[in-house]
This record gives sequence, structure tokens and C-alpha cells, in this order.
Amino acid sequence: MDRFELSWGRHTLSLGRRTCVMGVVNVTPDSFSDGGQFFDAASAIAHGRQLAAQGADILDIGGESTRPFAESVDETEEIRRVVPVIEALAEAVAVPISIDTTKAAVARRALEAGAAMVNDISALGLEPELGAVAAEFDVPLILMHMQGQPRTMQVQPHYDDLLGEIRQYLAAAMAAAREQGVANSRLIVDPGIGFGKTVDHNMQIITNLGQLQDLGVPLLIGTSRKSFIRNTLKTGLFAGEDPPPGAVETGTQASVAAAILAGAHIVRVHDVANTRITCALVDALRNA
Repeated sequence: MDRFELSWGRHTLSLGRRTCVMGVVNVTPDSFSDGGQFFDAASAIAHGRQLAAQGADILDIGGESTRPFAESVDETEEIRRVVPVIEALAEAVAVPISIDTTKAAVARRALEAGAAMVNDISALGLEPELGAVAAEFDVPLILMHMQGQPRTMQVQPHYDDLLGEIRQYLAAAMAAAREQGVANSRLIVDPGIGFGKTVDHNMQIITNLGQLQDLGVPLLIGTSRKSFIRNTLKTGLFAGEDPPPGAVETGTQASVAAAILAGAHIVRVHDVANTRITCALVDALRNA
């Protein structure tokens, strides 16, 4: 596996020998994973502190749901949701905070508030100027593949060459980011599990993640609690019944292990404590 050293500001991420864990903090009322449990700022801040204490290497703060069929949120509301959380966590934890947004104005306010990374699920497709903001603050930028938009992405997604098309999309997004002034050494890519993909597409991406390594940048993957896990268990082990949350979390850990073995440098998850255990064992096996 390729190894990368990302150093910026007061942060350093050494990627390759040990898998980096990104903990998710959703400051939204309609998250698919936690049902708005951390929508108020105090709960979100406490949750972020807990994830950092459990060993998260990055905290990813988002104020707009990206679940299938989700409605968009205007930038004023998104800023209102995330900035107080970022300001508090930037003072409370040592790990870098990532702002999960597609909007340049939100990214700017988040970075001014103490965020140190930008995670754009649209890969600059919605607001290309977001790249210029990341370049101005000289922070890592995560570019994710998505077919369609959250409101439509799960309506009959189709590919003629799944990994080839994802790779081409991400390569183009990387080029667009460089045109906006982002250094290649600041880029991270994400194949976008669940964003315009069927269950089979997601399985193929995880299994063949190594095909994206020649992009020459770290690979991030987010499988945590995604519907492909529920659907796989529902149509198999649970014989048509919805699997309980514990089973979905076990399935998440299986997908995390497979992704690490296939080449993931960073895994984005909700359950940091269990994922740290999974990573420790899989990293030891991979490095043996």
C-alpha cells in the first residue's frame, strides 16, 4: 500500500501503515444514521469530544443531510448549525476537524471557526470555488464520487465501467481542484459508497478499491451504516426482516476490514471505538 504524510498547520496524518479513523458528527435533524440525535449544538459537541477520546483521528462535522432523497439546506442555516460546534471542538480536541459541505461560504466560515479540512461530496461539482477556499486556507480537500444528486442518486444508478468511470470522475475532480490552486499533496479521494450505487456496485468498489491507487493520493471510504449493509443482511441472513442496529454495526465492521485490506487509508465511521479495534487487528494482519 502507498504511504502518505499529510502535514499542514499544527496537524500531521501519517497514512498507510495505520488506518486513519474519521468520526462522524451529524448536526442535522434528518440523518439516516442517528435520526437527529446530535442536532443541537451541545449534544454534537459532547459527541465530538467523545469520538476524539475514543481515538478518532479526524472529526467530520456536517450540517446538511446527504441521505438519498434529502432536501438541500441553505448556507445560512448550514452555517448556523455547524459553526458553534466547530468553534467549541477546535478548542477542546487536538485532532483536525473536517467540514462536510458542498458550499464555499460554509467552508470558509467553518475554516475561520477552526476547521482544518474540507470534505466535498460533490467533488467541486456544485461550487467549484470551494476549491479556491481550500487552497486559500491550505488545507486537505476530500473529493467524493457521486452519480446524480442526493435527491435523485438512488434512482436506477447505472455504469458501463464502474471503477473506470469512478476513476475518471475523480481524476477530473483532482484536475479541477488543482486549477483552483489546491496542491496535489492536499487531495484525498472517496469513491462514494451509496452515492448513486446499487448494492452490487458498492460491493465491487470495496473489493476493487486498489484500482484507484494509481490516482496517487490517499483513499477514503465511508461504508458505515449504509443501506447496502442493511439490504445484504435483510435479503440473506435475516430472511426479509430488517436487521437490528447491532447487526448493521457488525456488518459495518466487516466492510471496514475489507476496505482496509483493499487499500483504504481513511475510514469514515459513526462508531469510532469499535472501528479502532477493527483497524488495529486488520492493520496488524496487513503489515505482518
